[in-house]
Order: sequence, then C-alpha cells, then structure tokens
Amino acid sequence: MGFPILLPLFLLTVSNIFMTFAWYGHLKSLKESPLWQVILISWGIAFIEYCFQVPGNRLGSEHFNLAQLKIIQEVITMVVFVVFSILYMNQQFKTDYIWATLCLVGAVYFVFRG
Repeated sequence: MGFPILLPLFLLTVSNIFMTFAWYGHLKSLKESPLWQVILISWGIAFIEYCFQVPGNRLGSEHFNLAQLKIIQEVITMVVFVVFSILYMNQQFKTDYIWATLCLVGAVYFVFRG
C-alpha cells in the first residue's frame, strides 16, 4: 500500500474522530449545557469532520469502489468508537467489541474479494 491509498484512509480516520466527538463527546463534556448550544457546537465539529471526509472519499474513490469505501468507513468507525468509548468515555472494554470487529473483517473480505 502506497501513499496514494493511505492518504484517504488517514483522512477518513481523522474525519471519523471528529464525527465521533460531534455525536457522542457532548454526553460527557457538555452534559449540563443547553441543547441548542450542544447542537451548534456539534455542527461546528461536524463541519471540521466534513473538511476531512469529503476529500477522503474523493481520493478514496480513485482506488476503491463505493461499497469498498463504505466498508472501510465502517471499520474505521468501529475502531475509532471503541478507542473513544474506552479512553474518553471511560467505558469498560467488552469482548463483544472483538466479535463485532470480526464481523466487520468478514464484511471487508466479502467486499474486496475478486
């Protein structure tokens, strides 16, 4: 895998980190804030997310088909969410995370096989 393929994966990972914070970060850090304020902050974070996601998908489409891009995004989402939930939200690791990840690995296999 060369740089041209790794760049969209990097951009999609960064975008997913921002989106995970936009969707779930407020449950910890802005729990006492008014909902309208949380929505505006989340939209601001989501704007940054789109600045990485759109070029990531555009560059990724040069190397992957649409289904492959979607499965890649889902794998990135799961990995980012598990790390986020454990490190930021202080959730306990569960073995079900491993099983869910293995299901996604199966999805990757089926979408990338010849």
